[in-house]
Amino acid sequence: MSTRWAARLALAAGAAAIVVLVLFAGLRSLLLMGVGWAGLLLTVAGAWWMLTHTGWIRAAAALLVVAAPITVLILYAAAGLLWVVLVSLALWMLAVYAGRSALVEDRPTGMPERPAGRAAHPFLIMNPRSGGGKVEKFGLAERARALGAEVHVLDPDSHEDVEELALRAVRRGADLLGVAGGDGTQALVAGVAAAHDIPFMVISAGTRNHFAMDLGLDRQDPSTCLDALTDGVEQRIDIGYLHTGGERDGSPGRVFINNASFGVYAEVVQSPAYRDDKARTILEMLPDLLAHNTGARLGVRAGSLAMEGPQAVLVSNNPYQRGDSAGLGRRERLDSGTLGVLCVHVGGAAEAAELLLQNGQGRGLTEATAREVVVDADAAVIPVGVDGEALSLPTPVRCRVEPRALRVWVPRNRPGVPRAAPPMDWRRVRRLALTMGRAATGHEAPA
Repeated sequence: MSTRWAARLALAAGAAAIVVLVLFAGLRSLLLMGVGWAGLLLTVAGAWWMLTHTGWIRAAAALLVVAAPITVLILYAAAGLLWVVLVSLALWMLAVYAGRSALVEDRPTGMPERPAGRAAHPFLIMNPRSGGGKVEKFGLAERARALGAEVHVLDPDSHEDVEELALRAVRRGADLLGVAGGDGTQALVAGVAAAHDIPFMVISAGTRNHFAMDLGLDRQDPSTCLDALTDGVEQRIDIGYLHTGGERDGSPGRVFINNASFGVYAEVVQSPAYRDDKARTILEMLPDLLAHNTGARLGVRAGSLAMEGPQAVLVSNNPYQRGDSAGLGRRERLDSGTLGVLCVHVGGAAEAAELLLQNGQGRGLTEATAREVVVDADAAVIPVGVDGEALSLPTPVRCRVEPRALRVWVPRNRPGVPRAAPPMDWRRVRRLALTMGRAATGHEAPA
């Protein structure tokens, strides 16, 4: 569907949603909307209280989370208007979907690339345990060797220093480094490649493969990533570095390719009990962490942003997209030369509800971009999650970005980067529908 027709469908479906509600419910439509909003607010408040309390308050909050939406549905059914609400809601969802689709098509995307050529001595490191055994399942080692690559398969029964393996390969003349494994391993070897200005290749054999997704690689079949050896293109992307309080000036720092997380999430995943029972550990630790009864109190400085006491901080190598439930996991570009910063500070149920109902726009979430971010704390050492790896680092932690420092080879033919829809903007949708329509007749629509 073209941008113009998607925008027009959004306007038509949105108008139809309102017409259905008013036509069949009359003045009761206002009451219906009020009941629906009240139920949603109570559900969100209950979820917040469930996370921030224990004992009987948590039990009562869980009951509220279940009872509030059920009660709303019963009231709609009793009034004989349940079908009206459902039809109106379906039309509204269609309007939002079509509108955001139009906004996606209106956004430029893509990073510059150039032909990659052929590597004379490619060296690939493969983790046989990553992704539930994808290296063996897809025959990655055998396929890579058939293409002329030297392959080192990590020993699953002993620890091997992947950075040292990569450095040795470079000394032996390797002119390309690659990894089939998780993002943490990818980051360590990518740092070696960037330091020696040689290409780096990603093979999507990990579990979540966030970095591979942002490069537009096929995450279902990692063997397709090997096409970069024979028919690839090169992109230059940014790379992030962490410097800690005890490091000397000029030290290279710890590399991160995705993000570094501080606060609640980092505290929870480093708990010894987390690996055995994730859900119980989260529920047990969250109340004290969110109330600052335990854990370090953080402070963040990023450009003009200065914040004290956020509950969670995420510093990413290039900003994440916003606007839908999947958007937080995607970066359309990796070459903007900036770090993305997300700080979460929710003081109560009202701010939690505001954050949800305004689609991530509210007092509880602060967003910024900067070339350098400093995270300090009232503790000498804090837990940090770096590309999925749990670390403990001395404070302060300085995050910086090195623009276009990493040469990445990817297959010429690949799925591409998924483009998350931006937040709904009715004014832009209306302008797209009218402007593109009038452009065909030589007239411009009013702003």
